[in-house]
Order: sequence, then C-alpha cells, then structure tokens
Amino acid sequence: MVLPAPSVIIFDYGNVLSQSQPIADVQAMATLLDLPISQFIELYWRFRIPYDSGLLDSDAYWDAVASRSLTLDKIFRLIEIDSRSWSHPEPVMAQWARDIRAAGLRTAILSNMPVPLRDYILRCSWLPEFDSRTFSCEVGVCKPAAEIYRDCLDKLGVKPSEVLFLDDRESNVRAAETLGLHSVLFTTPAKAAQEMERRFALPIKLGR
Repeated sequence: MVLPAPSVIIFDYGNVLSQSQPIADVQAMATLLDLPISQFIELYWRFRIPYDSGLLDSDAYWDAVASRSLTLDKIFRLIEIDSRSWSHPEPVMAQWARDIRAAGLRTAILSNMPVPLRDYILRCSWLPEFDSRTFSCEVGVCKPAAEIYRDCLDKLGVKPSEVLFLDDRESNVRAAETLGLHSVLFTTPAKAAQEMERRFALPIKLGR
C-alpha cells in the first residue's frame, strides 16, 4: 500500500506547538477577578470564540469574563498573564516543525487566538519559522468554520489533499477532513508520531 505523502504540514498552536496553560497562571487570573477557579475557567472559555475572532476587543472580553467593568491596569495584567500562559513550547513539536521544514516540506500555523496573544507568541524566540500563518483574529472567524481553513490553503496555494493538519480538538479535525485535508487528532507527541508513521510517508519522523 502506498501511503499519502503530504507536502505541507499545518499546525494548530495551543496544546500542539505549545503546552497547556499552567494552572498557576489560570489561578492568578481567577484571583485577579476574585472568582473561584472553576467559575473563571467556564467564563474564560464562554467568551473566547468572539475574542479569538476579533468580535470582542480585550477590554470587552475581560469585562465579560469579570461581569463588570475593569480598570485598564487590571486588563493589562490579565492580558499579560493570559499571553504568557500560552507561550510555553512543546519542545518535541517545535523541533519537528523546524526539521520537517528543513527537509523540504512547507509548514503553516493555523490557530484560534486573539490579537494580544498573536502578537506575544510571534515574539517568542522558540517559535519555528513557517511558510504561512493564519490566525482567527485576522480572518474574523474561528475553527471549525470552513473559511479559516480555506484562508490557510489559499495562502499556501495548495489543494486539501496535499496537506496534513494537526489539531488537539476533534471538531477542528473533523472540519478539516470534511474539506479534504489529511488530519491527525493530537494528544501527545508519542501518539501523534505513531499515527503519522502508520498513515503517512514523511521524510522526518516526529521525535526521531
């Protein structure tokens, strides 16, 4: 059996290229808002899609999470902690993104994130170089909306069948597959490596 040989790898950012948010940072944001951590987490994600897509700016988002108007100083602090919380690399994935690009494949990042986080992570020295970057805050919609995948494909000038897409959310993976992209639901580097080795012909193995 001849395995598909993608020429482009598209990476999600959060929980793929980066690690999950440290609980200490989540607790710090909850404490700033005087909220129990469980309630903070629920509110943080309730309004996240409008924030990631640019429908809410930072002031409106954090006011919505807090259910009250916040001072600019407090909003600045929340943005700082939130951005930092998503800036910790998943070293194996970041290195593989570099290696696979050096081996001749093109790479892209396709992520839901608000403007402050985009600006923060683009300054991180560990972030690999990509041939294309697509962020929800620029496109105006979030995964799993088809438009954001099409934006990424258009920037790369490739057909869906040429792409391998890695994401940690099943809804995003299924949406990509509906459009014809090869996709892997990411949980850990080790499991992703096993699945990719089984399903695809790639020049560099993950975690080699």
